[in-house]
Amino acid sequence: MRIEEIDKNFKPISFCGKEDVVFVDCLKSPIKLYGVIPPEECRNYFVRMPEDIAKNTNEGVATLNLHTAGGRIKFKTDSPYIAIRSKLHNLGKMPHFAFTGSVGFDLYKNKCGEDMFVGSFFPPVDVTDGYDSLIIVGENGLTEYTLNFPLYTGVIQLEIGLKSGSVLQEASEYAVTDPIVYYGSSITQGGCASRPGNSYQGILSRKLNCDHINLGFSGSAKGEDAVCDYIAGLKMSVFVLDYDHNAPTSDHLKETHERFFCKIREKNPELPIIMMSRPKLRLTEDEVIRRDTVKKTYENALAKGDKNVYFIDGEDIFKIFGGDSCTVDDCHPNDLGFMCMAESLFPCLKKILYK
Repeated sequence: MRIEEIDKNFKPISFCGKEDVVFVDCLKSPIKLYGVIPPEECRNYFVRMPEDIAKNTNEGVATLNLHTAGGRIKFKTDSPYIAIRSKLHNLGKMPHFAFTGSVGFDLYKNKCGEDMFVGSFFPPVDVTDGYDSLIIVGENGLTEYTLNFPLYTGVIQLEIGLKSGSVLQEASEYAVTDPIVYYGSSITQGGCASRPGNSYQGILSRKLNCDHINLGFSGSAKGEDAVCDYIAGLKMSVFVLDYDHNAPTSDHLKETHERFFCKIREKNPELPIIMMSRPKLRLTEDEVIRRDTVKKTYENALAKGDKNVYFIDGEDIFKIFGGDSCTVDDCHPNDLGFMCMAESLFPCLKKILYK
């Protein structure tokens, strides 16, 4: 027997039989899009940065730019269910990464000012180019929702399905409208959260009611000038610099890290900048050199009188709770690990954003 025949809780909910479902393109008003650039600006794909910038950075970034980590939509409705109809490409299917995180969408509702998890839109195991799914939300009144896009998959089109006759209204804006911008590795991109909302940026976005942009590029964040110049030109509330893992060597990190910081600082003299080293409990000799390189950039900035710089020591992150239980492979965090990352950043971000 198939597992969904044994346990109905493993069976994805289809909207077959819901003859009253009406679909709305997620790009249509009053639905609001965050964290990604809409398809009309890039060959009918949602992307995280302009295509020419990604291509001028490196081949990996050009490919992973099509993944929608950090993408979200917000809306209000009184529909008793919410369905999705998606067209996908470049699917991230990996043995150590739950499909609900790499390919799936997840949904949150706002109740009394707090975002609460509603459910995941489960992709089928054999998903190839898109899927449909439905969540019974059970709300009777007008409710605000946030729907998170997949972390390691590209989205071509997304439609939201609501019960015919339901109200659809614009959601409230984030309290912090200028996004926090995160640049870094596969961990920054969200590998291997069990669902998109469990990436550390997703957790922080809910806790701090702030917009964000995820510029994590798995294996491909190497501190190039092209991506640095692009980030320097963005309007942002905070910048988090986190590419220790992807620097090919410790020497490469030494050659690029402070230069990267200085280019951002030159264009953004008052911007709060947080530097992080890799989250790992026990560091090798080379990893200690890398951590100290990141810290040295921070210390040099302080010595020059910079009062808007912060340092997070990655060796301490998993000590918050969980320890060795915080990763799937001694590298990529699971949900526990991402919660530790969020907890390590939260006090610093709260102090910056809510002075």
